[in-house]
Amino acid sequence: MTTDRYVIFDFDGTLVNTTDLALSIYNRVASTYRCKPIPPEDRHLLFSTKLKELMERFKVNSFKLFLLQIRIRRELRKHIEDYEPVAHIETALTQLKEAGYKCGILTSNAKKNVEHFLDIKGLSGLFDFVYQSKHFFGKDLALYQLIKLEKLKKEQMVYVGDEIRDLLASQKVGIPMVAVSWGFTPPSVFEKQTADKLAYSPTELKPCIDELFRL
Repeated sequence: MTTDRYVIFDFDGTLVNTTDLALSIYNRVASTYRCKPIPPEDRHLLFSTKLKELMERFKVNSFKLFLLQIRIRRELRKHIEDYEPVAHIETALTQLKEAGYKCGILTSNAKKNVEHFLDIKGLSGLFDFVYQSKHFFGKDLALYQLIKLEKLKKEQMVYVGDEIRDLLASQKVGIPMVAVSWGFTPPSVFEKQTADKLAYSPTELKPCIDELFRL
């Protein structure tokens, strides 16, 4: 009996670029919640700084973070039809599906936003599940919960993401990760952090994943 192999994708920045819009929404509403906006010169901090440090810097406490995430998700949904998938990602996902991989999404975005996006872009059939993380302070907690919910084993999984926080979470949980170069984080940062694999284009995803599963 063949053991199923799962490829878990981050959504924002990895499959679709919602970063600029989410940041513009935050900056527009920050004063409403008595938070500090994020100027262009501080944008790099989103890639390299721990969440708690970011929250302290921009005057966001846990309750404000909860409210902001709800607000930003609601605003993003209004524009969901304007997004486009990362170029060539559909081809890469199709290759994974045809090779027998099961693909899922782990996201801090709203599940209904993601599912609506997949529907209107004709990508729903390429994914086996979408899981919305409820954990604001650690993607490792979300990964642990996903493992429990879907009854997975770590050796069955590879994670694909675009942030240093994705890499740190996967290392903490013990799941290999393919970092992607086209999202939040410049590839030079992942090179210094020694990601398991680094894909410079979607066409490199399957070879990287195959190697991590030692096919």
